[in-house]
Amino acid sequence: MERKKRQEHLKNMVLTAMFAAMVYVLTAFLKIPTHQGYIHVGDGMIYLAAALLPTPYAMAAGALGAGLSDYLSGYPMWVLPTVIIKALTVLAFSRKNEKIIHPRNLIGMAPAVLFCVGGYYLASAVMYGDFGVALADVPTNIIQGVASSVLFVLLGLALDRMEFKKRFIAYKPHKNTKTA
Repeated sequence: MERKKRQEHLKNMVLTAMFAAMVYVLTAFLKIPTHQGYIHVGDGMIYLAAALLPTPYAMAAGALGAGLSDYLSGYPMWVLPTVIIKALTVLAFSRKNEKIIHPRNLIGMAPAVLFCVGGYYLASAVMYGDFGVALADVPTNIIQGVASSVLFVLLGLALDRMEFKKRFIAYKPHKNTKTA
């Protein structure tokens, strides 16, 4: 039994590293600069990690990938807020379904986007000492959240069609969970 747990942990660690790398690439290299930062679709990978990995691993993937992107892209002052915001964003999603795209995860996109927008608004207000200045980035953060949600849905539907969770994640139905 101990060996099986170690193998599961190792598999989750490898998947966490892969997701962190994908978050980093989609955040650092596919971005549109804005006046205070940039718009990216890396959050879509964070949402996908949350739908596939156990929560602590998904939180680590999101925090590491997005935090590393901020640091290496020249925004080190944003690393701490990003690590906190992206890690907590994962909590809006569930992996307790055999499908990636299911009602809980579709609904979860709204609080995830709102949490990111609100989190970055508060972080900006604290950093710049001005709640008015912080409002300037809200529209771009909304665009980023919507674009990331679209990416998540498109990738999730494609992976669901090929039964990705059943084949590669070894999905096991949880007690009291109905599948869609």
